Amino acid sequence: MSKIKRKSDLLISKEKREKAIRETVDYFNNEQDQDIWMIAAEDILDFFLNEIGDEIYNKAIEDSKALLKLSSENLEINLDALSKR
Repeated sequence: MSKIKRKSDLLISKEKREKAIRETVDYFNNEQDQDIWMIAAEDILDFFLNEIGDEIYNKAIEDSKALLKLSSENLEINLDALSKR
């Protein structure tokens, strides 16, 4: 039996996916007093990953670029300080 591939499989590891599904079931059962099953929790996770996954990814890229730019600027300042000695 082959496993169904989802777009969200590329976003998070199998372990994190399984943990998020379990926590979604627990949240609905305990906090919302609604019984949901694993399939429903998986559908909820897939929905949110498909809806906002790209925005989260893009924000992470922007944050990484900003950090690299700052690191580059700091490196340039340090190199300039060394060359003026």
